[in-house]
Amino acid sequence: MRTEIRRTDASARDYYRLLTALVVPRPIAWVSSTSAEGIDNIAPHSFYTVASVEPPVIQFTSVGAKDTLRNVEEIGEFVVHLASEDLFEQVNATGTNFPPEISEFDAVGLTREPSLTVRPPRIREAAAALECRLHRIIPVGDCHLILGEVMQPPLRQACWTGAIRS
Repeated sequence: MRTEIRRTDASARDYYRLLTALVVPRPIAWVSSTSAEGIDNIAPHSFYTVASVEPPVIQFTSVGAKDTLRNVEEIGEFVVHLASEDLFEQVNATGTNFPPEISEFDAVGLTREPSLTVRPPRIREAAAALECRLHRIIPVGDCHLILGEVMQPPLRQACWTGAIRS
């Protein structure tokens, strides 16, 4: 027997919990960005997927207006990293609501690595990174869908070998 839940009967928070429990698996986009003032930011975003292959475009969702959204609007570039299980604690720590003038790189002890095609740095500890230029931002309800064209995909050899075998 099914329980019918009307959207109007549940709070936005409860509906969020329901959607995130039903849409699985849900990979994490671990995004680095840079503010106009030059402060580097890292944040996990739990709504993330491929949007297009040609051109190569990925998408993630910013729930609310957070530092990542503001930085991407200002600079037009970002880097999405593989949020692997061995980095779980750091990914979680970067989800803390740090003030915009604090860089998560420094606060959580991650290493900056220069990107090849965009201004925001890569996270050296991450196994893979997708350097992106902003393609489009689409407001959807209380969120913003951020689409970025992949300019450069630096990754460890094991990631490349595993991807092409799939």
